[in-house]
Amino acid sequence: MITNKEKNLYRNTKQRQKILDLLVNSKSHPTADWIYLKLKKKFKNLSLGTVYRNLRILKETGQIWELNFGTGFSRFDAVVHSHYHFICSSCQKIYDIKIPPMRELDDRVIQLTGFRILSHRLVFFGLCDVCKLKKKKNSKNVKNHRTQYRS
Repeated sequence: MITNKEKNLYRNTKQRQKILDLLVNSKSHPTADWIYLKLKKKFKNLSLGTVYRNLRILKETGQIWELNFGTGFSRFDAVVHSHYHFICSSCQKIYDIKIPPMRELDDRVIQLTGFRILSHRLVFFGLCDVCKLKKKKNSKNVKNHRTQYRS
């Protein structure tokens, strides 16, 4: 973890503060591109490189997490305490799951392996409520369509 002294190595900039504010007020776990597009109107000289550099600094100073779920691009999260995520397999939205971290998982892995566990990450995959409803509606339409032509 970065100490307060190390945090002070970086000059606080308006751009970095706006990036952090955007992340704190977002539940969408945005990408760097999304952040860039949102802030480009406010900061005319903002570049995507500046966004990435500031995200790296915010990550190094422990103010945000970088989430990489193997999708080819990182997402960013300002909730920096242990928590779980749910990713919708259809729309790709990422949700925070508000349940306490399961420390018994750490204990079990320690017992099985003898490893020193620093933390763990758990991600659930499935359909969010919106996509679940869409899928249910679409399957009803397909059934209705099939029965219509069987008569």
